[in-house]
Amino acid sequence: MKEYARATGMHTDCSALQAKLQLQKSVFAALIPEIQQAIAMEGYVTPTPIQEQCIPHLLKGRDMLGNAQTGTGKTAAFALPLLQRLSKNYRRLQKGTPRALILAPTRELASQIGESIQAYGRFLLLSHTVIFGGINQSRQVKALNLGVDIVVATPGRLLDLMQQEFIHLSEVEVFILDEMDRMLDMGFIPDIKKVLSQIPAKRQTLFFSATIAPKMVKLANTMVHNPVRVNIAPDKPAVERIVQKVIFIEKKKKDALLISLLDDPKINKALIFTQMKHTANRVVKKLCAKGIQGTAIHGNKSQALRTKALTGFKQGRFKVLVATDIAARGLDVDDITHVINYDLPVEANTYVHRIGRTARAGANGDAISFCCIEDRCYLKEIERLLGKPFPCKMKHIAYHCDDDSRLNPSAPKRSGRRRKGITINH
Repeated sequence: MKEYARATGMHTDCSALQAKLQLQKSVFAALIPEIQQAIAMEGYVTPTPIQEQCIPHLLKGRDMLGNAQTGTGKTAAFALPLLQRLSKNYRRLQKGTPRALILAPTRELASQIGESIQAYGRFLLLSHTVIFGGINQSRQVKALNLGVDIVVATPGRLLDLMQQEFIHLSEVEVFILDEMDRMLDMGFIPDIKKVLSQIPAKRQTLFFSATIAPKMVKLANTMVHNPVRVNIAPDKPAVERIVQKVIFIEKKKKDALLISLLDDPKINKALIFTQMKHTANRVVKKLCAKGIQGTAIHGNKSQALRTKALTGFKQGRFKVLVATDIAARGLDVDDITHVINYDLPVEANTYVHRIGRTARAGANGDAISFCCIEDRCYLKEIERLLGKPFPCKMKHIAYHCDDDSRLNPSAPKRSGRRRKGITINH
């Protein structure tokens, strides 16, 4: 997802003068020319709401608690002021001693933040590196030894390199924690506290999250000083922009149902979620056997293979990406038209994060969930979280269960023998 809302008539084929005039009318006018040039080259010159509200305060050095959904331009909201601050106060690089640290919960999100920093800072004399586990650390250590201004990291690998004394945080001026709610869910808070104990107390601290629970605010307030609070409520909640359907299906018929659904020409790019890694691999094999190009991403894949799979999906070489919940948060892929829950998630909150991979940046999307008899309790928890039943319950023409009442507790009781594969309910 690009970090900027497209300005009408202001894409990359517009003149440089038009782009410059548009920039001068927004908060981007406060950015140095090198950064303005970089974002103009991206073809985006109109800031999103979170950028409008964050950039002026961050340029002044304020701490911040930011609440915004993914796909709203959050990365640029903190990356642009960070690049400007470090560029204006340029210092000679020191071995293993970065000036800014950005923590992210997943490898994929860390990589995407790194890509954004590379794009926005292309005309600046600043360097960065991305640190995460799952790959050999030698290249990361080499980058640190050369000296970098910005480190983007996941907590586990960062702590490993700190313990080995390859990285020192004594000169960190800016600390940014992205997807704080996800960090909390994944149990990273003790690791974050260890990291914070090594960072100077005099620093700029930024927390960003898609949701802000009271316990999260309480925790954040122990780490920031007089923060600005930015809360970007979407014009329409992302969940409400997604057409949600549930198909009551026998477990053994899921594969046939999935293959049938993917024949729909409306499904241009689909993200399919499974609970188990081996299930993801099996589903990909089934799809490929039917001529449907797909790939899988999960924790048992090496980082190189995960990156290759994600790149292929982004570039359209694969129509389908099958993933475990490692991809439920932080994935930033344009034009995902459908999210399909092959397996319902155990945690209701994960459902919202999963389907949030579609309907990004104001677009609409579709989410289809398969529900077999074993998963009824998960479905009830999701509906309880949403505050209402699924807007649309659906039986597929070929692959619904013989006895709806077993799978769908709300289905009317029927007497007598019923025919198979006749009806569609949308």
